[in-house]
Formats: sequence, C-alpha cells, structure tokens
Amino acid sequence: MAKRNLSRRFLPPDPRVAEPYRLTPQLALRVGILGMLALAIFATLFLRLWSLQVLNGAQLLRAAQNNQRRDIRVQAPRGPILDRNGDVLVTNVPGRAVQIWSSDLPKRRGVRLREIRALARVLGLSANQIGAAIRRHRHDPLTPIRIKDSATRAQVFYLEERAEDFHGVQIVPAYLRYYPHRELAAHVLGYVSEISKEQVAALSGQGYRGGDTIGQTGVESQYDRYLRGTAGLSQLRVDSLGRPISLVVPRVPAHPGNAVRLTIDIKLQKAAEDALRYGIDRARNSGCYGCWNSNGGAIVALDPHDGAIRALASYPTYPPSLYVGRVRQRALDAAGLTTRTAAAMNYPALDRGINAAYPPGSTFKPVTAIAAMQEHILQPFEPLACTGSYEKNGTTFKNWDPNVNEQMTLTTALARSCDTYFYQVGYRFYGMPSNRGPRLQAWASRFGFGQKTGIDLGSERSGLLPTPDWRKKTYTKKTDPTQWRIDSLWKPGDSIQLAIGQKDLLVTPMQMARFYAVVANGGKLVTPHILLDVEQPSSKHSPGRAVPTSPPPAPEPTNVDAQALAVVREGLFQATHATLGTSTSIFGSFPVSISGKTGTAEKKIDPGDGIFRTFNQSWWCGYGPSDSPDLVVCALIENGGHGGDAAAPAALKVFEAFFRKQATQTGPIHSD
Repeated sequence: MAKRNLSRRFLPPDPRVAEPYRLTPQLALRVGILGMLALAIFATLFLRLWSLQVLNGAQLLRAAQNNQRRDIRVQAPRGPILDRNGDVLVTNVPGRAVQIWSSDLPKRRGVRLREIRALARVLGLSANQIGAAIRRHRHDPLTPIRIKDSATRAQVFYLEERAEDFHGVQIVPAYLRYYPHRELAAHVLGYVSEISKEQVAALSGQGYRGGDTIGQTGVESQYDRYLRGTAGLSQLRVDSLGRPISLVVPRVPAHPGNAVRLTIDIKLQKAAEDALRYGIDRARNSGCYGCWNSNGGAIVALDPHDGAIRALASYPTYPPSLYVGRVRQRALDAAGLTTRTAAAMNYPALDRGINAAYPPGSTFKPVTAIAAMQEHILQPFEPLACTGSYEKNGTTFKNWDPNVNEQMTLTTALARSCDTYFYQVGYRFYGMPSNRGPRLQAWASRFGFGQKTGIDLGSERSGLLPTPDWRKKTYTKKTDPTQWRIDSLWKPGDSIQLAIGQKDLLVTPMQMARFYAVVANGGKLVTPHILLDVEQPSSKHSPGRAVPTSPPPAPEPTNVDAQALAVVREGLFQATHATLGTSTSIFGSFPVSISGKTGTAEKKIDPGDGIFRTFNQSWWCGYGPSDSPDLVVCALIENGGHGGDAAAPAALKVFEAFFRKQATQTGPIHSD
C-alpha cells in the first residue's frame, strides 16, 4: 500500500492562488499582539471595577451622598458697638434672608426666567436685579447667592408654601444691623454690606467667603476682625431637583462677634453734632458775605493726655441704615451717597474731621509762636507793631482789623489775633539761613502737620505742609508751562502767609486738635484713637471678658521748651478772657475757664455756578479747664465767616455738655 503524504496545509487549496495559505511568523506576531491588547483591555476594566468597588467604594458613596446634601454657611451675629459707658451704638435685629443655589435652578432657559420673574414679584425686586446677582456669581455655583436680607413674614410664608415652584430658593436666618441713634456718629461707626468679589480674593486667607457681610467704612471696617464672629455650618438633604427632603441639621455652631467699646461718649457726640448745626445756623443768620453758603463742618473733642476721642462729628451726615438689607439706589441718590448726587448735597459721606483739609487761618498762629521762640528769632515780650497793613517788597498784606495801630507783645498778639504782628515773624523765618532748612515747617512737622495722625479709623488725609522743595516739585515746566520759573520759587510772601495759616497750608480738624493737645498737656504729641477695648460676648450672668488688643501708641515728646508753652498758653487764655480777646464774649462768662484761639481762613470755592469766590472758614480750637485741661475741642464751620461768629459758639456747646454747666454770652463779638 502506497505511503500517505501528510500535507502541511491547514486550509483547502484555493485555485486562485499559486501558493496555499500558511501560518507565517508575521501573521502569528499580529495575532499575538491583538491577543495581548485584548487581554490588557480586559485587565484594565477589571482593575478599574475592583478599584471602584473595593478601594474607593466608601469615598464614592460619600460623594454620591454629597450630591444630595447642602452645606449651609450659618451667618454669625456681628458684635455690638458700644460707647465708653456701655450704651449701645450698633446692634443686630433678627431677620430672614432669601438666597438662591444657582446650580439648582431649572436648566431650561424659559422655565428659569419664569421662576426668576415670579420670585422678583414676590420679593418686590426686579428680575434684572436677581439676574445680575446670579451672573456675578456664575463662577461659584457652590455658594448660595443672597438676594434679599430682610424678607417680610408674608414673603417668607409665600415662598415656603410654594417651595415646589421655586427650585433652588432657600430661606435662612439673618442678622441685620440696627442703629438705635439713627445717623448719630455715622462717619465713626460706618456701615456693612455684602463682601465684594475683589474683597473675597484679597481676604479669602482670613476666612472670608462669598456672601459674607463685611464692614466697609468706619469702625465696622477697621475692627471687622473682632465684630464679624465665626460662621457656623449646617447641612440639608435635597433631592435631584434641589428640593429639601430633610430638616436643617446644625453641624458647627456659629460664634457671635465680640463687642467693640469705643472712647466715644454718645451724649457728648450728640452735643457735638447739635453744636455743628447750631454753628451753621448762626453763620447763615449772621448776614456776613458768603455765609449763606455755610453747609458743612466738623467738631473734634479728645482727651489731651492720651488722645482718646470723646466726640467726632461731621456734617452733613447720613443714616447708615440705608445700607441694611436691600440697598435701594433711589434712597442712596436722595441721601447724596452716589457720585450723581454727592456734590449737590455737599458730600454727606465725607468725614470732615479726618478726611477733609482746610487752611487753618489764625488757629495756626500758636505754631508760629512756638517755632519762633524755639528758634530764638522772637522774644515773647518783644514789642512789634500791630497795624492795619504790612508792606514788604511792594506787596501789601492786610490785617483782619484795619483800625488797629499799636505795639504788642506775643501774648497780646495771640489774644487779639494780630495778623501784621505774625507777618513780621513770618518774614523773619524767611530771612533765616537756607542751609538750616525751613524751620517753621520743621516745627510744624514735629507737631504732626503734613502727615497722617494715625487715627484708627482707616482713611484720613495728611493735609499739606508747603516747603521750598514742595514748590519745586509741584510747579514744573510740565505742570506750569508759562510761570514755572517764578511759581517754583519760595518767596517772602509764602513765609509771611504761612505764619498766619494761609496760602498753601492745609490741615484737618483732627490735626489741629492734636496740636492743641500738645499745648494743653505740656508738649506731648498724642495719637488720636477711637478704640477703648474689645470684649467677648456677655452672658446673662457675667459681663464679657476683655480681649487682648494692641494699645495706642504712647504720647511722644516734642521737646518744646516749657517757657515757650507757658507764653502761648497765656495768650490763649487772654484770647478767651481779656477785654479785647477774640472769643471773650463767648467764653468769658462760662463757669469753667476755657483757653483757645479763633481763626478765619480764606479759601477759594466754587459754590456751584462755576465761578470761584473767596469764602471764610470759621475756626475755633482750645481746651479746658485752662489750668488743668481735660478736653480739647476744635470746631470748623465751612463758609461760616469769622471764628467768633460760628465756630466758637459751636465749641462752647460741647464744653457745656462736657462740664454740665451753662454760659451766658455777653457783649458784642469782635473776632477774626
């Protein structure tokens, strides 16, 4: 039998090809690669499933549960603000806020718009307001958007009864700031509002989050870190549409803010604000030129020994409650708190005590007197002519009293506020060697002029203390192309007018009060401050414990000669008690001895018709009792005429409230 041939073919022959199909090495490699790839895919799927089920099962379960859970940031009650005696200046009242979770709003545009319009009708808002709030927070879907802080009971009931129609809308407790004294001390206290996007970015490291309430001005801003408290955390379960399916469960309690006690005395603060309005009314009724335009001012009252502020009044003012709850643009416009209406209402938000600068006029003469004695260019009992005018280098400088013509010593020149006496002193400063620098300005700087006082109320102005270097930097070929060669020079008239607090010099009422504290306390420069202490929330059984805070800076010695101070103090006493003292008719009959100085400062102002005119700013600064001062008062009445006409009577009202004694004005007012 023939031997059978074993064929190596694994497929039947194909008549169309010359050679049979064979399992070549190349084909085997391809099959192996495909098999390994398939095995790798199945292994990856297996490992992934094992990871989901075994390794990350618990974590994924929590994540799934979190999709049904809302973490609610619980607002902490802000701490109250108290005056030095414990009287409440700012506190809270409970309210109900309406907020939206943007991620839970209907996804369909038409349905979402219908819900927003319906919600706007219920809350008395416009749909555009709600839409704008949602757009501002579109990049933060995990933070609820508060759209109304003070919902009424009827609005709350309506939304709760129709929760099915308002997806993502939530009612939460809220604490609203309450000002029991209305606009009293508004500039000191400040106001709060929702934190801005820029503030969140800057303060996120300090625990601030979107939707928080933060102090924007005044004490509310300066001491927000103590007042704000610590937010709590609650949780709420919701269904897939964001509707609540459980009660709110507290997790972390909110801790109320601390109480901030101020150095302010609310009774003296009220007296100062009433005194401002009294001074403005006196100016308007005086019939003096430009006094019809008297519409603002400031009064500062402080302790001359440590700089504690007892009262800080500014007019015009505003009610901080306008910023509580829903802020209405129309209400802000009516109060002059917007750029559109502020100028017409003389900037009510401006704190004139620390953030507005004026020429001080004759209230600056004690600075000139001390500097001149310290530099030995003037002897206190050296007689100088006080005349109706003073001429130097072809320029005539007038005295406020054109009829005077006699020799005066320094104390008499201060008491009667003789301009021509101090013109001569100013010219002596001009004649000092230039290599010693501007000595009058050096002493003024030592007393705090041209720099911020350091008050703990945030924004303040440094004023302007003009020097020869300042003129060179200010008047350049670029800024003053036609007159820069002349205007950049420090001329005799600059020193002459600086000596009486005029020309380019600008100061704040707080700077002036700080200087008069130097005179009152024997030569120490205090730092004005408003904070007395910070206290933990009190309970029913015990008062709050004080929280450690940084003390105000200690008074700094100015190294003024005691004899020079004594001469100035005598001049200020005569100004309120001598026969021809410029404010004797105001303070001469007051049971407590008061010392101080009037001032009438010229300032060019546009009253609103585009034409600049010169108006007199009415000043009075001083202290009492004269021999052992307890209080410094500095009053400014804008466009108020002579210092004795408006500012001095206003300051007297503050002393009357502080000492609880009354004065009777006697005789006519003869004042600069």
